[in-house]
Amino acid sequence: MFFHVYLLRSKEKMEKHNQGMVQSTKNIRPMELIYFELYKSKEDALIREKRLKQFAKGFSSLKSRLYNSLMLEG
Repeated sequence: MFFHVYLLRSKEKMEKHNQGMVQSTKNIRPMELIYFELYKSKEDALIREKRLKQFAKGFSSLKSRLYNSLMLEG
């Protein structure tokens, strides 16, 4: 599972995902953070998050960069 959040909310959002409070990830718990991007600007972080969610190519590119990390599950 990939998601980008504004840094101040990231811990809060992970807890909600792991508690089953998010419909889209309810059946794939527990979740583990394997990647994050840090931005000084809230606006830049939100733009990046929006682009990853809107464009399959951006998500696919990120997923391929993290291939080995994703295979280490278990």
